[in-house]
Amino acid sequence: MNILITGGAGFIGSHISDRYVKEGHRIIVVDNLITGKQKNLNPDAKFYKCDIRDKNTLEDIFRENKIDCVNHHAAQMDVRRSVDDPIYDGDVNILGSLNLLQLAVKHGIKRFIFASTGGAVYGEQEYFPADEKHRQNPLSPYGISKLSVEKYLFFYKMTHNLDYTVLRYANVYGPRQDPHGEAGVVAIFSRKILKREQPVINGDGGQTRDYTFVEDVVESNILAIKNNLNGIYNIGTGIETSVVELCKIMLQISGTNIKPIHGPAKQGEQRRSVISSDKIKSEYGWSPKCSLKDGLSKTISFFKTE
Repeated sequence: MNILITGGAGFIGSHISDRYVKEGHRIIVVDNLITGKQKNLNPDAKFYKCDIRDKNTLEDIFRENKIDCVNHHAAQMDVRRSVDDPIYDGDVNILGSLNLLQLAVKHGIKRFIFASTGGAVYGEQEYFPADEKHRQNPLSPYGISKLSVEKYLFFYKMTHNLDYTVLRYANVYGPRQDPHGEAGVVAIFSRKILKREQPVINGDGGQTRDYTFVEDVVESNILAIKNNLNGIYNIGTGIETSVVELCKIMLQISGTNIKPIHGPAKQGEQRRSVISSDKIKSEYGWSPKCSLKDGLSKTISFFKTE
């Protein structure tokens, strides 16, 4: 299958690209390299340096490659930047996605896989863990833009019969991660600890997240292709971990006696976020395989070699 991966030089997208190549697919990567890195690119993937807002260049890419499936991971992913500059966030995440959707319809694409968010879409949760039916009340332009694209996908399915899969990720972490977005705390702590500097915990550190290892996320993208998943699926562990506990585990793994320090709380930060993946587990058997401790060990080892 010819698969276009947007953001394929980024953290999550590059891992998916590697796995798709291993599965025997022909991979076309589009990435503007603003946050993605050339070194993350799979050597067997065809690469175009292109912004998803550049419709003319995207048109040429679609025409040249006879694409069967779009896996859309390119995004403005910084929640705090989205708050400071919602116009830029909407330009990239909404209008850029619409460029891809229009071209997908024009060129007869069979499937559209979209990387959404299981934290920012739900906002402050009413129950824990949140399933796919939980009310969506995003508190940031980033969450609003991701939810908007989900709604557009429904429109394109109803109007143009474009099959789609929405994967609402929890807080993904792992090798190649950059310190952007909420899950970036793992990368930030890793670098601090390896430099023997004190990790800084925002506020009291009692805020919780659902930390999901990138290899488990990749498996959900394999399922989306193999089983033609249709609809919206949460991808997470269903386990809450506080920032204090996360830091404690990482310090234990690294075998250091460094003590974290507490900085000011981030304004508007969600207090608790954890999602249920029971739907995809019951329908397709997906469940996370990597424990938090093992995933953090792999991540710290990666940054050590970096």
